[in-house]
Amino acid sequence: MNARDTTHFPSAAHAVVLIGCGPRSRSTLVSSPELVGFKAHNLARMAALGLPVPPAFVLGTGWCADPRALEPGVWQHALGVLEHASGARFGDAGRPLLLSVRSGAPVSMPGMMETLLNIGLADSTLPGFLRATGNPRLVWDAYRRLVAGFGEVVMGVPAEVFEADLAQIAAGRDERELDFAELRALTRAHLASVQRVAGQPFPQSPRAQLEQAIAAVFASWQAPKAQEYRRLNGLSDAIGTAVTVQRMVFGNAGGTSGAGVGFTRHPSTGEPAPWVDFLFNAQGEDVVSGRRSAQGHDALAATAPSVWQALLMATQQLEQVFGDMQDFEFTVENGQLWLLQTRAGKRTAQACARIALDLVDEGVISADEARRRTEGLDEEQLTMQRVVTDEGDATPLARAVSAAHGVAIGEIALDEERARARQAAGVAVLLLRQDAETRDLAALDIAAGLLTARGARTAHAAVVARQLGKVCLVGCEQLGIDLPRRGVRLAGVELAEGEVLTLDGGSGAIYRGAARTVREVPQELMRRLAALREQFEGSL
Repeated sequence: MNARDTTHFPSAAHAVVLIGCGPRSRSTLVSSPELVGFKAHNLARMAALGLPVPPAFVLGTGWCADPRALEPGVWQHALGVLEHASGARFGDAGRPLLLSVRSGAPVSMPGMMETLLNIGLADSTLPGFLRATGNPRLVWDAYRRLVAGFGEVVMGVPAEVFEADLAQIAAGRDERELDFAELRALTRAHLASVQRVAGQPFPQSPRAQLEQAIAAVFASWQAPKAQEYRRLNGLSDAIGTAVTVQRMVFGNAGGTSGAGVGFTRHPSTGEPAPWVDFLFNAQGEDVVSGRRSAQGHDALAATAPSVWQALLMATQQLEQVFGDMQDFEFTVENGQLWLLQTRAGKRTAQACARIALDLVDEGVISADEARRRTEGLDEEQLTMQRVVTDEGDATPLARAVSAAHGVAIGEIALDEERARARQAAGVAVLLLRQDAETRDLAALDIAAGLLTARGARTAHAAVVARQLGKVCLVGCEQLGIDLPRRGVRLAGVELAEGEVLTLDGGSGAIYRGAARTVREVPQELMRRLAALREQFEGSL
C-alpha cells in the first residue's frame, strides 16, 4: 500500500475520492474541503506526508442531497480499489473487509453527525473474520458493537435498549472485562432486541449494511443537533457533508490495542504539552461519544512507549504543517499506530491567545497571522474567575475531571426544558447529565456549565463546551441522577433540582452553594498581546 496516493473521480462536489489506496490510484491531492469535507481533505494531507492512515474512499459533499449516492455503481469501483489496497474483500466469507462510515462537512462540526463502525460483519462473514484474526473476543466485540450502533443510528432503536442488554450480562462489570462467550451472548441479545423493537431483523447482507450506513450518515446532516450547531455558528445548510468509507482498524483487539483522542496543546490554557485521552481495548466512539470515561496518556506511554513516541512525532509534524494546534483521533491496533483524523482544535479565548503567541515564538506562524487570530481578544474576554480557597472557605463536595476551565455558578437543571424555564426567569443554570453527549447542545448553549457522571475530556460534547466558553466537568463518579425524582446524589448528599452548585473548571472541584470567587487578569498574556500589536500600530 502506498499511503501517498489519492485519486479524484469526476465531477466537482460529486467526486468519489480514493485516499491511501496504492499504485492503482492516479496521484491527485485532494485540494478542496468544500468538495470532500475537511475530514477527507486532512486525511489526504496526512497520507501525502507518509503518516499511517487506513485506506479510504470518499463520497463528496455534492452527494449529500442526491439519492444516487446509494447506488452501488457510484462507489463500486472505489470499493474495489479499497479492497485491493486492504488485501480483503467486502462481504467475502473467507477474508472479509470491514469498514467504518463517517461524516465530514467542509467545516468542523464535532459529534454533530453520525459514525458507523464494523460495517460488513454478519453471520456469513464472522467465521472468516475469526480465522483472519484468531481473536474470538475481538470478533464478537466488533459484532455486538455493530448491531448496537447500527440499530440505534439506522433502525431507530433507543440506546437504552442496548444498555439494558449489557447491564444484564455484565452484572456491573466494565464491558471490557467480558469474555468472548459473554460477548457472543450479548450480540445475540442485541439481535433479538433489534427484531423486537424495530420490528425487523438486523440486515445480514454486508452490501445492505453499507448502503444503509451511507444513507444514515448523509441523513444525519439534517439531525436536530446538527441543525442547532449550524444555527449557533452561522453555517449554511447548503454546504452538506461528505461521507468517508474507510478500512476498519481495531483498537478493541486486546493487548496493546486501544483508541484515543488528543490535542497537541492544552485546549483550555494553551500550555504547550499534549492533552490526550486513551482507552485500552476500545474503539474511538468509546472516547468521543461521552458515554465512557477515559484515562490520560500515561498508561499508553508506560505500556507502549514506542507507540507514544510515534504519536508525539506524528502530531508535532501535523502542527508544523497545519500551522495550528491540532485535535486528532487515533487507534492503536496490536502496537501499530493509525491516524484517523486531524483538525484545528476548538479552544478557549485564553488558549487562543497563548497558542498564537507561542506559535510565533516557535517560528510556526508569522506575527501578522498571530495578530489576525487574536484580533478582538481583550482584557474582559481573557479575565478568568477563580474560586477562593483560603482557610475557612467552603470545601469541595466532590471532584470531577476538568474539560474546560473557568468557574460556573448556577441552579441544577436536569434537562433542556428546565434550563430554558430558569433562563427565562433570569437564573443561571448548570446542566447535570449522566453522559457528555452532543444531543444536549441546545441545553448546553443555555447553561453556564456542564457536569456529567461519565465522559472524557475529549468527548465531542466537551469539545463543543470549550468552543462555547462553558465550564465543563466530566466523569464524576460520585454523581448519580434520578430523573423521575428530579434530584441528584452527589458524594452521598441528596440535592434537589434547583439547588445551587459551583463548578471550578481549574481544579475540578464541585462546591455546594455559591463559592466565593475572584477575577484575575492574566497580566503576562496581556503584556505579550500588547507587544504583538505594537508591531503593527504604525502600519494600521
